[in-house]
Amino acid sequence: MDSSQDQILTSPLDRQIFRLSLPTMMGFMFQALYDIVDMLWIGRISQSAVAAVTLFSTIFWVVEIFNEIIGNSSVALISQYHGAGDLKSTQLAAEQTLLFKFIMASIATVLLVIFLKPLIAFFTPDPEVQRLCYEYGIVRALFIPIFFSSYSVNTIFRCTGDAKTPMRLLLISAVANIIGDPLLMFDVIPGTAIKGMGLGMYGAAIATVGSIALSFIVGFILLLAGKAPIRIRPRMLFRLDWRIDRQLFMIGAPSGLNMLLRNIFGVTITKIIGIYGTGAIATLGVGLRIYNFSLMPQVGLGTGSGIIIGHCLGADLEDRAVKAVKRTTIYSFLLCSVFAVFLLVFPDLILKVFVSTTPDSQSMTLIRVLGFCLMASSLSCGLYSAFSGSGLLRPVLLSAVIAQYAVQLPFILLAFALKAPLNMIWLAFLLGDSAETISRYLFYRQGKWIKHRSFIQDKKSASEVQ
Repeated sequence: MDSSQDQILTSPLDRQIFRLSLPTMMGFMFQALYDIVDMLWIGRISQSAVAAVTLFSTIFWVVEIFNEIIGNSSVALISQYHGAGDLKSTQLAAEQTLLFKFIMASIATVLLVIFLKPLIAFFTPDPEVQRLCYEYGIVRALFIPIFFSSYSVNTIFRCTGDAKTPMRLLLISAVANIIGDPLLMFDVIPGTAIKGMGLGMYGAAIATVGSIALSFIVGFILLLAGKAPIRIRPRMLFRLDWRIDRQLFMIGAPSGLNMLLRNIFGVTITKIIGIYGTGAIATLGVGLRIYNFSLMPQVGLGTGSGIIIGHCLGADLEDRAVKAVKRTTIYSFLLCSVFAVFLLVFPDLILKVFVSTTPDSQSMTLIRVLGFCLMASSLSCGLYSAFSGSGLLRPVLLSAVIAQYAVQLPFILLAFALKAPLNMIWLAFLLGDSAETISRYLFYRQGKWIKHRSFIQDKKSASEVQ
């Protein structure tokens, strides 16, 4: 048992939750921060530019499925192998995660490059938005393999007990993006006399992919150098192991299907909101960036706890795993309250950061609704750690389907058919998040996740791979 594994399994639980979660929270917030910085600078170009980035985010969700499948399964697989003390299988799972993820990402790049223009045209007839979205999106599309691989590098460090290195990597990426955005986007940086490169939307995209590439390169070198509990072997990055790859795919398949259904839902919602005009799309884009940033602490807490749960289940410490879920859910809700109150009380101040005009009532309603959504999602993030750590992801899929397709979408379609104002559409987000939290809790109460360790049954054969 290495020192990181020993800490996770034997040290005081609260200490371990925050040891792994706090750096993860900070890292995710840095990642969300450069999304917000992008939107802040892009907002200086035009409202059409904000709408363009919002549309590309919706389109990007479609190919994010490829990352979701391997990403979620790798958390369960690597952390449980590491928790069981099988470092050879941990090493092999990490290597196959990098290789398999890169292959899937390359497929995603080809598909997005081919279909980007038709997808943009599907969402909006506005030629200016179409042009800006393509300029931004084509650069992002070409770098998807690096983008996905950077996630896996961070996952490997976290799942072997090192949450600080991913935090530092994401901090490097955030700082690089914050500096690069204005320098690459504008002829003269707003508010200064500093000359930039004037690349506009191309510059925003280059700053993003460049910052991600930088953090990936640094992290990958550290893995090759053995700076994690396991060392990545370069020769194994060119050799598929179908047993591990099948595990990665089968464990993550429900999560990938969940993402697919979410994306179809997101495309549908964006299309409906687009009928209300470019301003409505821009409002949605700003609101979702704010929401995602506010949600990052809860996501980080759930991710860190999921790694602990995976280790505990791998070592058959079921009671400790249950305690970790309960405490994570409580901490997540308490942490979320700070952000939720701020969104509920100061929606106008938040919006003024992103838009030069006085926020209208519909924009402020969205921010307030998202404040309530945060409260529901904080509980959901805590419960998610149980399914993430165990690798039992089907309940996550089912709860999402119930929330989106049985509750949220029918409500939106009814509101649209009745020609309801945009505020009614915003309310659907709260109904959906509440339904997902309730259904996820009911699945958690069934307790099937506690016994779910089927994917390490062939642990011995995996450890024999050289």
